[in-house]
Amino acid sequence: MDDQVLSKRVKTLNKAAAAAEPPSVVIALLEELKNAKAPTEEQLRSTKAGVAVGKLRHNANKEIARLASEIVSKWRKNVDAAKESKKRKLEQSKLEQSKSEQSKSPTSPTPKDSPAPPSTSYSTPYEGDPEKRHFRVDKVDISRTGNKTRDGSIGVLYNGLAYRATESIEEVLQRTMEVEAAAYAAYGDTNEYRAKIRGLMTSLKRKDNPELGRRVLRGDIAPEKFAVMTDEELASDAQRERDAALERENMLKAQVPMAQRSISDSLQCGKCKQKKVSYSQAQTRSADEPMTTFCECTVCGHRWKFS
Repeated sequence: MDDQVLSKRVKTLNKAAAAAEPPSVVIALLEELKNAKAPTEEQLRSTKAGVAVGKLRHNANKEIARLASEIVSKWRKNVDAAKESKKRKLEQSKLEQSKSEQSKSPTSPTPKDSPAPPSTSYSTPYEGDPEKRHFRVDKVDISRTGNKTRDGSIGVLYNGLAYRATESIEEVLQRTMEVEAAAYAAYGDTNEYRAKIRGLMTSLKRKDNPELGRRVLRGDIAPEKFAVMTDEELASDAQRERDAALERENMLKAQVPMAQRSISDSLQCGKCKQKKVSYSQAQTRSADEPMTTFCECTVCGHRWKFS
């Protein structure tokens, strides 16, 4: 199966799943992928087929979930077999080269064979301590773009997304590169881009917001959206509740006696339409946010605020 055919099938599968088409349609598409020749690792990376099918492993329909799991398992075995074959060929090539060099220098000592490094499959679920994951610990090559700043950002984002995650190295890395590419497309090579990357990593590592990283890895939050989310959008529900409570507390503290409030004839009451409004201002949020203006109509008593 060539890249074009695989890419077309993946797009059709994504559309069917997104449009909530009948399970029979999705099942038929998965059967085609299952019966076709397993794609290479390069094809999986370029078409994102693994991500598309992987999402369906948790589908509510048991048949869809079963087929998706079987396909992912088949593809993983194919990738692992290809890597093992490549490794054997490389070792054979080194052995032949070593023999050739020894034959040219018969007096030189015979080098002892070095123990082969343990094989690590990028596509198998992570089995180590998820709270200690790091691109160096996972032995991830972050040199992906040829740009030192962007490659560094990939490392930073990988550390954030991998934290507490049990997904495979390949799944985390692929999502990481998608997020970085989206951030670079949105901000370019600017200080804002670098600050955004650091902010995203900080949000991902917050212990009170473990669901954020999971939602990004599952695809519930698209990389294009995640890359431009505000601090408020990135916050957990608990954090937003705490911020709202703090704002309410600050607003109460900001309320001052009527004698200390100013009267303005440029503000209009939205209820009685009179322009006899008293107001006061206070900094209820962070220092870089605009001040909040508290208004009260002296005619009807209607109250409101704006920033």
